[in-house]
Amino acid sequence: MATQQDDTLYVVVPRDAIRAIDDPEFESVEEADRRMADEEIVIGLVGEREQRAYSTWHLDRHEIVNDLFEGQPLAVTW
Repeated sequence: MATQQDDTLYVVVPRDAIRAIDDPEFESVEEADRRMADEEIVIGLVGEREQRAYSTWHLDRHEIVNDLFEGQPLAVTW
């Protein structure tokens, strides 16, 4: 028996209600190692001169980080 698909769009929060992180601040590896759980998931980025880890725990609450990485604009989304 076929079921009917429900295409209803439900708005949970209004558009732009979740603020992006526009000027991220990063901790040293040593500080992050003390504060983060070993099993914490991150989005990692490795370049020629820089390395970054974006915590998905923080991204759950903000969804977007607007950053500058090795001189290039970057949007990290979750």
